[in-house]
Amino acid sequence: MRFERELTIEWGDCDEAGIVFYPNYFYWFDCTFQAMLRSKGLSQREVRSRYGAVTPLVDVGAVFRSPVSYDDVVTIQAELQEWAERRMRIAYTVRCGNRLVATGHELRAWAVPRAEGGLKGAVIPEDFKRLFA
Repeated sequence: MRFERELTIEWGDCDEAGIVFYPNYFYWFDCTFQAMLRSKGLSQREVRSRYGAVTPLVDVGAVFRSPVSYDDVVTIQAELQEWAERRMRIAYTVRCGNRLVATGHELRAWAVPRAEGGLKGAVIPEDFKRLFA
C-alpha cells in the first residue's frame, strides 16, 4: 500500500545554512505514518483501544540526496513494504517536484503493554494487515 502527502517547508524547519535540519525528516516520516493510519480510519489511540497495541519504532534510517529549503513543497510517499509476524517496515521517498530529496525507512514493532510495565512484542492481527493491502 502506498500513501502520499505534501508539505511546505517552513522557516523553522531549516538550519543556519538555510536547508532542512535532518531530524525533521524523521518527524515527517512519523507524521506520514500517522496520516496513513488516519486514511484507514485509525489513529494510534484507536490502534491501542481496538487492538490493545502500540507501534514503537525499533529501527529508522535515511539517506539524504538533495537539500530543500524554506517555501519548497515536498511530497512524502510511504509504502508498507514488508510485513513480519511482529513488525512492519515502511519505506519513505521524499521528492521536491521530480527531484529526489531523501529516502528512508521505519521498522515498527507491534507491541502490547505488560501489566508490570514495559512492552512485549505481539503478532500483528490479520485484519489490521488487510487494511493496508
